[in-house]
Amino acid sequence: MLEQRLREVVEGVVDGSTRRRAEYSSDASNYRVVPELVVFPTDVGDVVRALGAARRSQAPVTARGGGTSVAGNAVGPGVVIDFSRHVNRILDVDGEARTARIEPGVIMSDLQKAAAPLGLRFGPDPSTQNRATLGGMIGNNACGPHAVAYGRTADNVVELEVVDGSGRRFSAGRGDPAFAAVPGLAELVRDNLAIIRTEFGRFSRQVSGYSLEHLLPENGSDLAKALVGTEGTLVTVLEATVRLVPVPSEPTLVILGYPDMPSAADDVPGLLDLKPLAVEGMDARLVDVVRRAQGADAVPPLPAGAGWLMIEVGGATADEALVTAQAIVAASQSDASMILPAGPEATKMWRIRADGAGLAGRTPSGEQAWPGWEDSAVPPERLGAYLRDLDAQMARFGVDGLAYGHFGDGCVHLRIDLPMTESTAVLRAFMTEAAALVARYGGSMSGEHGDGRARSELLPVMYSPEAIALMARFKALFDPLDLMNPGVIVRPASLDVDVRRPQAHPVLSAVGGDRHASLISRRAGYTGFSFGHDHGDLTEAVHRCVGVGKCRSDSSAAGGFMCPSYQATKDEKDVTRGRSRVLQEAVNGTLVGGLRAPEVLESLDLCLSCKACSSDCPAGVDMAQYKSEVLYRTYRGRLRPIDHYALGWLPRWARLVGVAPKLVNAALAVRPIAKLTLWAGGMDTRRTMPKFAETPFRVWWRRSERRARASAGSPASGSRQAGSRAVVRERPRVVLWTDSFSDSISPTVPQAALEVLDAAGYDVVVPREQACCGLTWISTGQLDGARRRLEHLLTVLGPYAVNGIPIVGLEPSCTAVLRSDLVDLFPDDPRALAVSRATRTLAELLTSVDTAPGLGDGWRMPDLSDVTAVVQPHCHQHAVMGFGADERLLRDAGATIETLAGCCGLAGNFGMQKGHYEVSVAVAENALLPALRAAAPGTVYLADGFSCRTQADQLAGVKGVALAELLAERLPRRQ
Repeated sequence: MLEQRLREVVEGVVDGSTRRRAEYSSDASNYRVVPELVVFPTDVGDVVRALGAARRSQAPVTARGGGTSVAGNAVGPGVVIDFSRHVNRILDVDGEARTARIEPGVIMSDLQKAAAPLGLRFGPDPSTQNRATLGGMIGNNACGPHAVAYGRTADNVVELEVVDGSGRRFSAGRGDPAFAAVPGLAELVRDNLAIIRTEFGRFSRQVSGYSLEHLLPENGSDLAKALVGTEGTLVTVLEATVRLVPVPSEPTLVILGYPDMPSAADDVPGLLDLKPLAVEGMDARLVDVVRRAQGADAVPPLPAGAGWLMIEVGGATADEALVTAQAIVAASQSDASMILPAGPEATKMWRIRADGAGLAGRTPSGEQAWPGWEDSAVPPERLGAYLRDLDAQMARFGVDGLAYGHFGDGCVHLRIDLPMTESTAVLRAFMTEAAALVARYGGSMSGEHGDGRARSELLPVMYSPEAIALMARFKALFDPLDLMNPGVIVRPASLDVDVRRPQAHPVLSAVGGDRHASLISRRAGYTGFSFGHDHGDLTEAVHRCVGVGKCRSDSSAAGGFMCPSYQATKDEKDVTRGRSRVLQEAVNGTLVGGLRAPEVLESLDLCLSCKACSSDCPAGVDMAQYKSEVLYRTYRGRLRPIDHYALGWLPRWARLVGVAPKLVNAALAVRPIAKLTLWAGGMDTRRTMPKFAETPFRVWWRRSERRARASAGSPASGSRQAGSRAVVRERPRVVLWTDSFSDSISPTVPQAALEVLDAAGYDVVVPREQACCGLTWISTGQLDGARRRLEHLLTVLGPYAVNGIPIVGLEPSCTAVLRSDLVDLFPDDPRALAVSRATRTLAELLTSVDTAPGLGDGWRMPDLSDVTAVVQPHCHQHAVMGFGADERLLRDAGATIETLAGCCGLAGNFGMQKGHYEVSVAVAENALLPALRAAAPGTVYLADGFSCRTQADQLAGVKGVALAELLAERLPRRQ
């Protein structure tokens, strides 16, 4: 009945499918509440009609923005309304009034972009700003690092247009002591002035409960501000007018080192008089997590210490900002400091801070850390003492966590490794004691995330019975039927009910889902991924997703590659978080019926297996690996889709084609034959088949080796051959590993690499046996076949690796297999670790301090000063090896480059498969195709990835070159 009523009045999508409900069953919190329906309204009118239909059916309603709420504020049992897809217009930006009118689904960073040309910005900026909506920020009273200068969201809201739980639509603002829109509100305020003045608004970060202090006449009788932070329990926001502030000039970052986090907190009060723009605290162990996960280059050099304050200051000029920064250092009690002007080093520090919620999702020992007490706040002058007592409490409970947060406002972010997989008893005990602790310090259980399901039950610890009763009466004026986000703040649900834990359904098999699925599957003869970082547990692995939603951000604009299909569709189904939620339901055996369920395959269908989430997701989710494992368990021993054979066995077909490549190429050049081949192989007929090499690299190599020996007679003892040139023994050896793509389709790439390595002074070894990495088997979930190929690869490359000889890979996706998937598939084989450690990209080899040639034989990097290039890093290289070495090499050689951020859209077999063409093209439109269209004549398209070159060729008619080819073209020619 409810679904029918909604469909009759809503022009947007009303979705009650199992998969959709799974995607929206959790936010970034510990909680799982499965909605009955998810609604995607097209405009504000749709929202009003949906609310009316739900109210007539007495169905609960939860308003949802980016779904990044950490306290369980964005999940509900009835109708979830997602504003982010369509109700997201910026209606007006008024530079003179310094205001903006926006719809609630506007992403905060989009508002910043719109206001930037006027020199303005929205003040509060939570770390999730590139995916959090303004509606969500209004619901939670979000703050962020710069709230110390600009205040909370409540301090920056001018007016709200809302609909309450009774269906009344009105504008809420300031200066109406009669509160004409809400009968009874004026009397409520008048009769409770003493309680409001003494218990509410005691310090800046008192976010728990309702902010009734804004209703006081001395505070302007401001209903709009009072509605901020009510978490959707009173009204649904349709439109907001918000205040903008000038963009700070010359931001400069001061970093102060301290022996521990409480000592850093002790120093904060003495620094606030210098009017900093932000004062952030960060635990050294959090930085260590970044170094381990992303490499040392991800963290700039830091002052000595086990904890730091990051303090941003501004000024009209750089010199003025520097003076303020120096004053901060002088006023501090720190013995170690650093000042960073705006630039890449400061950006790295802010990126660590922005990723804090995900990075802190695992303790240094690798245990899952949970929110719940992630958001407490006390007056800044009491923060150091509070942190010491909180540390003592964690020690008593035997738990750990990485503290960071907005120390300038006394707000602490902390995820804790509470043992929640079997019971919530420790959660309840810890939360109850922590609430009493923060109350003793005059603090708030929430400093910006709201109470949600995590803390609402504990509000009586903070407030008197009279204040709790007053909040209940306040809610009743707006929502008498208790349909607006029920269970939150007033009449709260228990904090240990509806907890989402990585605990599987006990009756499911290892194939369908089991908490120890990976362990059981190995005992049953399965040979999938080891999930070593998650105790060999697939369920624990998929619960790595903590819901912070970085995958929903504009990844290309942020310099990342994550979730290219989401960038094309903007659908939660196609984002890492949404897929993780469906997988969690499948392995838990609750809403989705196991890993073979159609909802799982539907959710994974548009995953490009780009692997970018494995590096860009701060929680370390590797959806490409999960997809491969799911496909493996789903189809092992069963008939697979035809494209798994056509594309998954591509190296096998390439070897067969090698018997008569000219004949095959001639046949596939006939378009009807090519289309028939594509159709029969489960591929899109708008694609073209690759042209196979008439002379594969290995054939060319054997012939050139024979010619070299024939021309030189018997080679000198101990000499080796590189092309047709003899190489003396003293030259360092390097293995040139030719993957199946380079060998059979792009042999000019290894030929060029051979020439470059020879010129660089290396004795190049080309193994006589072909060694396939099994990439296409991995991407289609044929892990038994992948392991067989990798077993052979280890016999070929293992001896070189264990003897310390570098292995150079050319195709980034194949090189990434050796650096990552190989070890995950062979965790106990020392050869796998040796090969992984020995494998290099060409740029890594040529730029590494340890392996750079420097042999005194005249090698110089070719001059690329005449080269202007559009550079497409391969997703797998970005995720596993990184692209820094390539960028350094190109810039040092003088090239002018535009490095694209984002996937090309072909992604191996993905863009070739039926049903993926439109998304593949849309992904290419994110960065690749616009860059190629805008490129000046003569611009080089540089891409090591065969898929990337293929996509550019098929969609834009642009021929790409690999780095090895570009370097080889510009080598000095020997006479």
